[in-house]
Amino acid sequence: MKDKIILKGMQFFGYHGVLEEERRLGQKFIVDMELRLDLQPAGRQDDLDLSISYAEVFQTVEAVVTGRSFRLLEALAESISQRVLEQYPPVTEVLVRVEKPGAPIPGNFAYMAVEITRRKEELP
Repeated sequence: MKDKIILKGMQFFGYHGVLEEERRLGQKFIVDMELRLDLQPAGRQDDLDLSISYAEVFQTVEAVVTGRSFRLLEALAESISQRVLEQYPPVTEVLVRVEKPGAPIPGNFAYMAVEITRRKEELP
């Protein structure tokens, strides 16, 4: 499917990381997503009920990032993808990128990140 909804640069404060300090103090995380689904019916009829509310997806991602603490970005991204695929039946595939600009690594960098792609048929 070629159609997609893109949510880029969603910023949240969460308590994730391998180090205890990261999980105690928290830091900013940036999430980008691409949702694959058929947008033709919504586009033809100009009807939100035939698509997905961007605001609802944002709130879903926010609930995951600001909720439970994860040690790994991989686990956080996996949880986001699973929640979105479960909550939004029209979505057939989701790409999730989680960026961690404040990773506790010496050196100059913009961010460290993971990016995963999951399909609905891969749900446990």
